Amino acid sequence: MNTTKLFCLFRWVVVGFLLLWFVTHAVAQSKPDTGWPNYGGDPGGARYSNASQIDRSNVAQLKVAWTYRTGANDQPTKLIQKAAFEATPILVDGKLYFTTPYDKAFALDAGTGAKLWEYDPGVNLQRNYSEVASRGVSAWQDTKRKRGQPCRTRILFGTLDARLIALDGEAGKPCLDFGTNGEVNLNVDAATQTEWTGGYQVTSSPAISGDLVITGSSIADNWKVDTGRGIVRAFDIRTGKLRWTWDPIPWAKDTKPRTGAGNAWSTLSVDRERDLVFIPTGSAAPDYFGGIRKGDDKWANSVVALRASTGEFAWGFQVVHHDLWDYDVASQPLLFTWKDGTPAIAINTKMGHVFVLNRLTGAALLPVEERPVPQSDIAGEQSWPTQPLSTISLVPEKFEPSDAWGPSPADVQWCQEKIKASRSEGIFTPPSLQGTVVFPGNVGGVNWGSGAYDPKSHLMIVNTNRLVAWVKLIPRDKFDEETNKNQDNRIYGEFAEQDPSAYGLYRTFLFSPSGSPCNAPPWGTTEAVDLFTGKKAWDVPLGTMNPGKETGSINLGGPIVTAGRLVFTAATMDSYLRAFDSETGKELWKYELPAGGQATPMTYTLNGKQYLVISAGGHGKMGTKQGDFVVAFTLP
Repeated sequence: MNTTKLFCLFRWVVVGFLLLWFVTHAVAQSKPDTGWPNYGGDPGGARYSNASQIDRSNVAQLKVAWTYRTGANDQPTKLIQKAAFEATPILVDGKLYFTTPYDKAFALDAGTGAKLWEYDPGVNLQRNYSEVASRGVSAWQDTKRKRGQPCRTRILFGTLDARLIALDGEAGKPCLDFGTNGEVNLNVDAATQTEWTGGYQVTSSPAISGDLVITGSSIADNWKVDTGRGIVRAFDIRTGKLRWTWDPIPWAKDTKPRTGAGNAWSTLSVDRERDLVFIPTGSAAPDYFGGIRKGDDKWANSVVALRASTGEFAWGFQVVHHDLWDYDVASQPLLFTWKDGTPAIAINTKMGHVFVLNRLTGAALLPVEERPVPQSDIAGEQSWPTQPLSTISLVPEKFEPSDAWGPSPADVQWCQEKIKASRSEGIFTPPSLQGTVVFPGNVGGVNWGSGAYDPKSHLMIVNTNRLVAWVKLIPRDKFDEETNKNQDNRIYGEFAEQDPSAYGLYRTFLFSPSGSPCNAPPWGTTEAVDLFTGKKAWDVPLGTMNPGKETGSINLGGPIVTAGRLVFTAATMDSYLRAFDSETGKELWKYELPAGGQATPMTYTLNGKQYLVISAGGHGKMGTKQGDFVVAFTLP
């Protein structure tokens, strides 16, 4: 072949490669970007992304794309002992928005991680707060304003000191037409206690429906009976004016003293098409003694559907009657479509029960049965005779001496003797004077990490905790003596006054003297359940608390699921972010984060490239490594 022919062949090969590159690049550019505009992915909390560039064949190749540090831990404060970086960023117009545990708000460039702005609301970090966490922000775009006008995009979030703040998404400055200088004081009309205002806060992102921003509150509900009203309120998103208020426990005004809480501290869900907002509520105060709050305590420990535009009650479903176990509805209600097209809702609970209901009426789509449960032997307490049990139960519900576990015979014996000396009659065994075994404990089942739903396989993915709790009621006249005598127990558990009820409380988790849980592993799992049938598809240990062994780990944080047939989650004590095959539960990839990943990740595609992002700042109460990192991953 002569030189001229060789040159021509080379030229056409080069042209062919260039054409292939241009076509491939054009296709990548033309594919629509997939976002994460809400804390739960969408307003209904499905935590699903149709992004599929990262899939089972290439997830092992994920690399760090960028890392951003917020500097949140640079400021000296005792609050770091409680601080938890639980935020999930949201993506709006190519910007990532999120908050730190101390409520500083940030906007980052989603492609590079470069800071665009930060805003400090000036929370007093020298005060004491019940929780030191902020799970994130919400966004709303004003179609009446043109691009470039101030506050066309509004970023809204609540604070540790109970303010609701609106910021300009472009500039990071307060929207001065909202409330007073860009904020609303949520302490107004909430009956908060002046001796400890840090017990009334906002830790979850608000809900958006139409031109309303809707928020509940986080209330410390063990220290007093009259802790504050657990009201849910809707505000005009442009002006901050109050539009409606809903009280989950209106009967509380007739108790003496007035019962507080019943609050919605977790994330609300919204069905904008049907003008519905779904409210998950916690226990009425105090958590473990109900002698003042007699009856079933509706609508505490429930999911309630309200008309989003008016706050009018539509329907409610109570997951626990007369709660005595701190079984708040911690998970965001998950909205999905049932197999016959019916709008449906899945309610995850700390008990591990999953209730699948008609979203429009609250009627059960999978069977629910009221069953008799053990009754209280405490003077003045009237526990409810039955509790609702679901077709779906994700975790064990009974713990007997024969179930005791430990790394040594001495540990097993200690656990057995503790169980024998306590009330332990299965789930819903009431608190007692001698001590009660509570299984599952008050961290779950499923906690605020909530569920993720794959609409193609109708599988819901959840992280569960499987820890045994132990609670003991202490008569009021002996509470001070008991707490002073057992100072060492404060290291391992919590004394709560429950003032002025007849009983204080001590609660802890059942660990043997060596520090191991008294129940056999796994202590944390990731599970998949078919919401159409109620059958479990798979169940695998999540993380480890003993390197080299699949013990599963205590976890706080949730999973997401993608069209690439992947589940991503961190949440564990061992600081790893993991990817699982969504069809089998097989672990496909893991990466050790620079700090604990007690947050739910998110994913998006931008300019044809898919990113995976997680906050890694640890959790003070869990004792995981703390930091201030936001880490993004992508394919090489």
